[in-house]
Amino acid sequence: MAKSTIVIPNYNGIKYIETCLDSIFAGTTTDVEIIVVDNASTDGSLAIVEEKFPQVRVIKNKENTGFSVAVNQGIAASTTPYVILLNNDTRADKLFVRELERVLDADKDNKVFSASARLISLYDKEKTDDAGDFYCALGWAFARGKGKCPALYNKNCEIFASCAGAAIYRRALLSDEKVGLFDKEHFAYFEDIDLGYRAKILGYENWFAANAVVYHAGSATSGSRYNAFKTKLAARNSVYLIYKNMPFLQILINFPFLAAGFLVKTLFFVKKGFGKEYLTGLVNGVRLSSSQEGKAHKQKFCAKRLGNYIKIQVELWLNLIRLMQG
Repeated sequence: MAKSTIVIPNYNGIKYIETCLDSIFAGTTTDVEIIVVDNASTDGSLAIVEEKFPQVRVIKNKENTGFSVAVNQGIAASTTPYVILLNNDTRADKLFVRELERVLDADKDNKVFSASARLISLYDKEKTDDAGDFYCALGWAFARGKGKCPALYNKNCEIFASCAGAAIYRRALLSDEKVGLFDKEHFAYFEDIDLGYRAKILGYENWFAANAVVYHAGSATSGSRYNAFKTKLAARNSVYLIYKNMPFLQILINFPFLAAGFLVKTLFFVKKGFGKEYLTGLVNGVRLSSSQEGKAHKQKFCAKRLGNYIKIQVELWLNLIRLMQG
């Protein structure tokens, strides 16, 4: 019986989807279920999946629902103990599934919520794409090891959150009674940081699985690292993430750092030519946070979890040091 279900969201991924699926079926762990959730692709990528991979389950959406809704659909359709999320612009190493499962299998107390793979650049295998995600007091999320030699990140370690582009999760903890699913309000960007943050508030851990390797093209759906759509949406979600997960007192404590972080980001995107989009995104983030939908997703402060909040706050400060060290 399969232990994991791999959920692959697809939107116009004709350039990558066949290679992605071929790499999974070439792996050492063949006892795995695969669900492709297609977000109304128009490039023929869905036809490739259906014609060449009949063993793959397909969920077809009539419109582009975004990353969060798509993966939630795949998770809801799964029945295995573990769920692995994988971007369509990836090529998985043969040991990818087995090594991700090994991290969760080793946790007998079920305290590890997720484990993130080691993502290496598909086009430059001498550079790391992501060795675990971190979040700091500036309100910035960043990928550990970005652009550095992959060999430097060869040990498992605890991280802030798993990159949902290639990560495994305990399906039982994705229920509403526990951590919950991905927040559909994010649509895309920061949804994995938000999920990992919520898990940490409840006392769960997120880990980096060094031996689970994936080669990642990056920005295949949005088209580029910096563009108007991504800038505006990421800015909105960065505000929403803070509102959702930080109690009011914690926001006050971090306010000087957050103000500095948003100022630096504003200047950065002005220089990139996306200043208007970034500021619009910030305004949209405030609107979302104050909306009925945003308020409904606000994490309610619980005094018995005070220790978890303190631990998270210390991490936010320590991650400032990690960020400066590169």
